[in-house]
Amino acid sequence: MALLATRQQWSEGTATVAGGAFPLTAKGSDVTGVPAALAIVGLAALVAVFAVRRAGRHLVAAVLALSGAGIVVAALIGAGDSSALDEQAAKASGDTSATVSALSHTAWPYVAVVGGALILVAGLLALRYGRLWPAMSGRYERDGAPRVRRKPVVVDPDRPEDIWKALDRGEDPTGA
Repeated sequence: MALLATRQQWSEGTATVAGGAFPLTAKGSDVTGVPAALAIVGLAALVAVFAVRRAGRHLVAAVLALSGAGIVVAALIGAGDSSALDEQAAKASGDTSATVSALSHTAWPYVAVVGGALILVAGLLALRYGRLWPAMSGRYERDGAPRVRRKPVVVDPDRPEDIWKALDRGEDPTGA
């Protein structure tokens, strides 16, 4: 939601130049790039919080919560910012002191705030309850200790169940 909101129009206004007035618009990414960047970090942390264990989960949950808080703060600051439109007015008029008039803001910065708040809540929940959540299985991970080789069992080629059992043990039933 926060990432989507940064691609939308956050403000609009008009610039007055010698030829008349013309409309200017600014997207959220024109105003500030912080919410979009933190939304991507938040999405990555949201996925990673389920992949890590113990202290790593707390660290990733903290990153998740901080990215949500950063989105909220940056979007609230950007909601009333007119500097992106002022820059566009200066380029359009050729006058560096030109500013926009009839400035209005849309609700999209507040949509980014809501998205950031959801990411913040997810991070706080992961910090509080993450230790109770199951971790990804370590079933197929090796512990690093060398495996003890067992003496191969003689396989009777006429008995299919012996062949299957040898395969289950990781032995080659066709070997000598």
